Amino acid sequence: MSTKILLSTLFSVGLLIFSSCGTKVAPVSERIAKIYTASSVKENGTEVFSKAGTSNTKPGYGSYKMDLSKPPTVTIRDVDGGTYTGTYSVTATTLTISELTPQPTGTGGGLSFAITSLSDTGTDLILTANQTYPKTGNTTNIYTLVSSN
Repeated sequence: MSTKILLSTLFSVGLLIFSSCGTKVAPVSERIAKIYTASSVKENGTEVFSKAGTSNTKPGYGSYKMDLSKPPTVTIRDVDGGTYTGTYSVTATTLTISELTPQPTGTGGGLSFAITSLSDTGTDLILTANQTYPKTGNTTNIYTLVSSN
């Protein structure tokens, strides 16, 4: 009987140690706190920019940058080269940007994105705009962003 108890205890301890060694994924708020650049951008479902592309219809996205590295501050360098600073908050599925100054045309100083995809390391991020963007002709945009850090 004591052998069964000993083996059962050893098995339980081993299982506990094994299960606690798994890699834990950081929360979205930590993974998203990086500086991102555009890898590709779609406006109304049409790809208008690809970092690897040679015939981009909107080459201005080549300088697009979203800096989320200093929460809750965000700085965006937009497709037209304008720079906007504000604050952001994040949930598991939404990135909300507010108090942008100067206010991008037609936004009221705020933007909202669905977090379509975020890698475990946070280096790859796909954002789908929750509203149309007046600066791009009232298109709904999908941003595939990458971070080198």
